Amino acid sequence: MEDWYLTTINEISEKLSVNFGKGLSSDQVHEKQAQYGKNEFSRQKKESLIRKILRQFKDVSVLILLLAAILSLLLALRSGHGFIEPAVIISIVIMNVILAITQEGKAEKALEALADMNSPSCIVLRDGKKQQIHTTDVVPGDIVLLEPGVMVPADGRLLESTSLAVDESSLTGESEPAEKDAAAELSGGLPIGDQDNMVFMGCLVTAGRGKAVITATGMETQMGKIAGFLGETQPQKTPLQQRLDRMGKVISVIAILSAIVLFAVGLRQGMEIWNLVLLAVSLAVAAVPETLALIVTLTLANGVSNMVKKNALVRKLPAVETLGSVSVICTDKTGTLTQNKMTVKSLWVPGSPAFCDEEKLSERQMEFLRRLALASNARPETGDDGETVVLGNPTEAAVIRYALTKGMDLAPLEAQYPKAGEIPFSSDRKMMTAILKDPQGGYLILTKGALDRLPFKPQEQELRSEINEKHDSFAAGALRVIALGSRRVEELPPEDAWGELERDLTFEGIIGMIDPPRPEVAAAIETAKRAGIRTVMITGDHASTAAAIAREIGILSDGQKVITGAELAELSDDDLHCSVRDYSVYARVSPEDKIRIVKAWQSRHEIVAMTGDGVNDAPALKAADAGVAMGKAGTEVAKSAADIVLTDDNFATIVEAVHEGRNVYSNIRKTIYFLLVCNLSEVTGMLFAQIAGWGILVTPVMLLLVNVLGDGIPGLHLARETSDPRIMQNDPVDKGASFFAGGLMYVIIQQTIAVSAAMLTAFYLGSFVSIGSGFPPSHGIGQTMAFIVLGWTSFLHILTVRSRSSIFKRAILDNPPMLISVLAMTLVFALFVLIPPVRDLLGLTAIGPYHWLVILGLTLVPTAVAEFEKLLENHTNILAYRNKIVGWTAIWRKPAKETKNEAADICP
Repeated sequence: MEDWYLTTINEISEKLSVNFGKGLSSDQVHEKQAQYGKNEFSRQKKESLIRKILRQFKDVSVLILLLAAILSLLLALRSGHGFIEPAVIISIVIMNVILAITQEGKAEKALEALADMNSPSCIVLRDGKKQQIHTTDVVPGDIVLLEPGVMVPADGRLLESTSLAVDESSLTGESEPAEKDAAAELSGGLPIGDQDNMVFMGCLVTAGRGKAVITATGMETQMGKIAGFLGETQPQKTPLQQRLDRMGKVISVIAILSAIVLFAVGLRQGMEIWNLVLLAVSLAVAAVPETLALIVTLTLANGVSNMVKKNALVRKLPAVETLGSVSVICTDKTGTLTQNKMTVKSLWVPGSPAFCDEEKLSERQMEFLRRLALASNARPETGDDGETVVLGNPTEAAVIRYALTKGMDLAPLEAQYPKAGEIPFSSDRKMMTAILKDPQGGYLILTKGALDRLPFKPQEQELRSEINEKHDSFAAGALRVIALGSRRVEELPPEDAWGELERDLTFEGIIGMIDPPRPEVAAAIETAKRAGIRTVMITGDHASTAAAIAREIGILSDGQKVITGAELAELSDDDLHCSVRDYSVYARVSPEDKIRIVKAWQSRHEIVAMTGDGVNDAPALKAADAGVAMGKAGTEVAKSAADIVLTDDNFATIVEAVHEGRNVYSNIRKTIYFLLVCNLSEVTGMLFAQIAGWGILVTPVMLLLVNVLGDGIPGLHLARETSDPRIMQNDPVDKGASFFAGGLMYVIIQQTIAVSAAMLTAFYLGSFVSIGSGFPPSHGIGQTMAFIVLGWTSFLHILTVRSRSSIFKRAILDNPPMLISVLAMTLVFALFVLIPPVRDLLGLTAIGPYHWLVILGLTLVPTAVAEFEKLLENHTNILAYRNKIVGWTAIWRKPAKETKNEAADICP
């Protein structure tokens, strides 16, 4: 690619076939548009509807359901009845697919509404005339006019510049505007930030004027390169996807092993093959929690809805839970932790103390501020919304904003001291001079810049020491310090000798400013800290500035370090792996450094969120477990790379999103606990009944009714469970942890045994024991009683899983839809048996009043067992002993190759 910053103006004119005085002709524009295309990024091809549908069928449990539907359909075709089973199974699968695709589509459409990076138009010179065109119509060779407030539409080489400064923070991470010089003579091998005669796409002109010839558009720009680099960064599966995958495999193994056992037992008992197939279908249906995917999707969708209300737009559903599991937040500084707006913090003139922001200024301090304002080019303007905005260099804009807050009226001041000329600022001189006509005669010379560069007249040692002391104290606070000197002259020398005016200056004072933190950031970081989340600053800014901000907001504490990009480059990946936890601030880093840092944290088994708004953040946003972009200030590239977009650009919103994410994960665990108890109870009961020679415990239709109506409808309301107020006082879930961590597997096994025992007892009593007159024991009565016990037990069970506290301590009415669905399904299941046509259709049998009493008693048993377990867990030390006994349940958890503590052992 061409190094345009090294190419001479004449060579550029020849290569791009452009007349700098007239610009491109209309014919040339058409030719170049055909050659180079639109000035926009190539967008990733949207996934087709067919691909979206097929992607949903990669889940193992869904495949088992489809197989069960096929086998069930074959049986129905052979026997001529029983078509309800395959119809219900397929309906469940279709519902899951439609819901998942619909929710993802809504999120994508909402994101597209945010995609607005560049200013919609720019001024170019074409056919010798100024024209306003859309930025996407810019082509190489176009002459673009630059002024304060203009967003650079594409990469270009400067032809002219007057005190031009460009904010390149979105590209380089530098909070200070880059000073540009069209006449700069540069050497080869320079990074983007040092190419002073170039301007780059998406960067804002903050001061001065300029004219540039466009050298690259679209994907050939520096932003386009980074956008292309995103395709090389492979996204990882989220923790939720990994856990669901593992659980799906476990369920599949259970289904296969159960089918093998039943086949073996059935063959030994002399059962027909087709009956064994029916039994296998029943087991497949029993093993797979049909509504799990649907409830998980609804839980995530509810989390998305809640996050939107809290100004966080989620692009992909699993990212909700991922953010809730985050253990490290790697955040950009400029515009994310800070306001991206320089603000005056301190001011000092000889003979007066440094002011505090709320103090009233003395007349001497006000006179210093007036002169500093006169030496600035930034000026206030009224925006379309009627609010006053200050345009220009951020440093000068900070002075003007502060002057306005002190009641200064700039118009009469400028009229009193009209500007006669200016010696512009340059990075070499580190100062600029305003030449003003003095109303008392002669000229007032005002020079501002770095204290050590201003040529003051000789000063007394005491004053010099005081000046240096104040300057050093300002600098120690990471303030940007600007000094002001003045002198009066009667006559001006020739313009080419104006440099002589910059001597023998009288010291007026110094002012210190900083890009301040957002007011809500410190509290958000403290909340994250209590939740076990480490916040790390990654910035392209200077180390001293970054460290000062980090200390102020609570990121950098005692014992933690700051590291620069240059120091980072000296560390190997293994060294960084071992030392990454020592550093809380990474300064002067490149986009590649950001990816290294993210991967180093991930290598320590941390779940990493990366926040940012600039193009330079995009690769790391994609590499992170959860990428979080800013919706207002964020570039299109950053938004496209992120999983979540903050519509209010508020760091504190991230913490709210974490809270919501944790609640989503908690509700998913409750759903898994609730559904697996029911499904494992079905499998256990059917296996026991078959081995015992009792026959089929419940039919496939009964199982589907329980799994879809009994479990599914009340279970859907687990998605809307309110969070535990203590949820942000717990550590994040480990990346290697399964859904069953923390003793959940023991509770599931315990409840599975209780429910299975209750169901088998009901079946045995109904099949082999006479209960009341007029209803002799039969296989049909046994199946009916087992079916009702299984359904009603599930309804009570969902109230139990809501909390590890007693069922009587959790307010039942705080989730009214769940309570209504539980009561409604209890009645519906009773009506299945009480209404003869429905009873006959479902293969149920009429039962007497004593059977109902037995059913009611057996239904209460599992709930009583669960509540007794909670009592022991919350009020005794038996829990620790219990956990030792059931330590074997760790086989359900895929262990991390290296835990957080073990990771430290491999480091010296």
